[in-house]
Amino acid sequence: MNKLRIAFMGTPDFSVPCLEALAEAGHEVVAVYSQPPRPAGRGQKAKLSPVHAVAVENGWPVYTPKSFRNKDIQDEFRNLEVDVAVVVAYGLILPTEALVAPRMGCVNIHASLLPRWRGAAPIQRAIEAGDAESGVAIMQMVEELDAGDVILEGRVAITDQTTASSLHDELSKIGSELIVKALEGMNDASLTPIPQQEDGVTYAKKLTREESELDWSLPAVEIDRKIRALTPWPGVHFTYEGDRIKVQETTLVSFDDMATQENHEPGTLLDDLLLVSCGKDALRIDRLQRPGKGSMDAKAFLNGYPLSKGIKLDGPKSG
Repeated sequence: MNKLRIAFMGTPDFSVPCLEALAEAGHEVVAVYSQPPRPAGRGQKAKLSPVHAVAVENGWPVYTPKSFRNKDIQDEFRNLEVDVAVVVAYGLILPTEALVAPRMGCVNIHASLLPRWRGAAPIQRAIEAGDAESGVAIMQMVEELDAGDVILEGRVAITDQTTASSLHDELSKIGSELIVKALEGMNDASLTPIPQQEDGVTYAKKLTREESELDWSLPAVEIDRKIRALTPWPGVHFTYEGDRIKVQETTLVSFDDMATQENHEPGTLLDDLLLVSCGKDALRIDRLQRPGKGSMDAKAFLNGYPLSKGIKLDGPKSG
């Protein structure tokens, strides 16, 4: 494969395997763009993004502009004279001046099967919605959000055990494999980008803390999906006697499998081992975390924080 001059644009852990795969394939990483260092930890010291840190380790030049709207930034980027820019969860909007600067344009690695789940949180929204599969789309970037032609894609099943963390890691690996194949196919014209279908477009809205509160009136299967989708961030919690307790792992329990067939108000504990009644069926809480403590399994949690049968766990407050 011909060696390409590449500008890589990415910020979080998800992007790192893609950057490393491009370097291992023999491409020249001319520049790495990432979000600026931000305060982190108790000391609030500036911390490099995962992509920035890897670039430093490998001696690749790093650029951390706060915006690409600035003409000087655009000129600097164009003067790099790269063949292609590879964008993976970068976090900045690229204007037309940047998109057309590389010889082969800008290519995005997006964690969904486009046109489904364009936008900010495709991994989490796919799990939350109960999708049967997810994947990675390698896409030619255009100004409209995640609307470019798809060059290559890979698929993976979503099961009732899939979590945001496990899907994140799987899609990152797939993306790192696909981008090498996609660039080779673009460069030798063996791959033809395919326009996205107009039907089936959905948008994966940004995750917020406001959606983390549990609503026990929902069916247990929906609550379980939400927990798997929103853990570790923003997390999912219920409130009991003023304590906000995070729920991190659960097991679905059908009423058909339970000894009792009685109706119970959602949020009520049905035994002394954290079996919670939901709008339909129930959830066994397997792992949770109270304020100021580490994550622990249900048995360890109950040793220091007894929650017994008949207790009602709080749901969302009205109004």
